[in-house]
Amino acid sequence: MRRSFIVFSLILLCALSTPAQTFRSTTEPAVRQVLERQQEAWNHHDLESFMAGYWNSPELTFFSGAKIYSGWQSTLERYRKTYQSEGREMGKLEFSDLKIEALAPDAALVRGAWHLTMSDGKTPHGWFTLVFRKFPDGWKIIHDHTSAAE
Repeated sequence: MRRSFIVFSLILLCALSTPAQTFRSTTEPAVRQVLERQQEAWNHHDLESFMAGYWNSPELTFFSGAKIYSGWQSTLERYRKTYQSEGREMGKLEFSDLKIEALAPDAALVRGAWHLTMSDGKTPHGWFTLVFRKFPDGWKIIHDHTSAAE
């Protein structure tokens, strides 16, 4: 009887852990692909394609410094003002130190570093925390908290 219980318990444990393993194994590469597309778009100075990685919703939140931006449009305008206005440049973007954690089949947390290399040799950089959500059209950032080093 005890042996049957152990076998049953192992089968149940495997059955219950398979879906979790499945979403964890598929989430990380899918989210990483969004970030790779964003990096590529940024480095081609294509801000609209970069923004495709964000949830196009008034509920998107973006925290940077002491400011909160609500919505996709205000986030786009912030990027334009900061990196495409007169006398500004986008530079070359690189993400590093990525830690992608699947929280649920449709949610993920990402922590990492960003580095820009500007034409004048300056290298602004900092850290970010992103919350991703899976939508019918793919994974999107629903919250971005980015900090810049002094």
